[in-house]
Amino acid sequence: MSRAVSRDPDRLVLFTDAVVAIAVTLLVLPLVDVVPEAVGAHRRSVEVITEHQAQIWSFVLSFVVIIRLWFVHHRMFEHIGGYTRALMLVNTGWLLAIALLPFPTEMVASYPGDDRFTVMLYIGNILVAGVFQTALAVISYRDPDVALESDPPTIESVRASLSNAVLLAVSLAVVAVFPSISYFALLLLFLEAPVDRFWRLVGV
Repeated sequence: MSRAVSRDPDRLVLFTDAVVAIAVTLLVLPLVDVVPEAVGAHRRSVEVITEHQAQIWSFVLSFVVIIRLWFVHHRMFEHIGGYTRALMLVNTGWLLAIALLPFPTEMVASYPGDDRFTVMLYIGNILVAGVFQTALAVISYRDPDVALESDPPTIESVRASLSNAVLLAVSLAVVAVFPSISYFALLLLFLEAPVDRFWRLVGV
């Protein structure tokens, strides 16, 4: 078990929130750049929207993905009262996945939806974040140096994170075999509740 570095995780949370905010901001920058380009090409203002629908779609998709991951991360840290070196390293891995997401997001906007590599890269990026998030849930649940004594993490949080990671892995496998399904494979995440029930049945 890792020795606790601090009983106050606020600095870690603030740093994490700052990285997430920067990642979300980076998502919109390509859209900002298209406005002066359209003006320079003497295009109508409505064409800023109609000719950049792919970029708008990719921005919305990644915004929702990052915010969803951040919500789960935020709820998890409500039950964390300290942090260890292991927790810091895993959280850094989660941040790496979040900070990297604007890159495949730009590829989503630039390549067709049935481009196997782009779709797998995008979903794979989210899967990496999901794996690190699961590791955070496990550490916070199992390590008393991390858990908040008055309101510790529950096994349900571990199951939810595990379900999310498993469904992302299934989504990645589906796209690898059937690339035409594209980003609709992410709809499998709505099956999280049935997968949670499965973990309870098998005693996880």
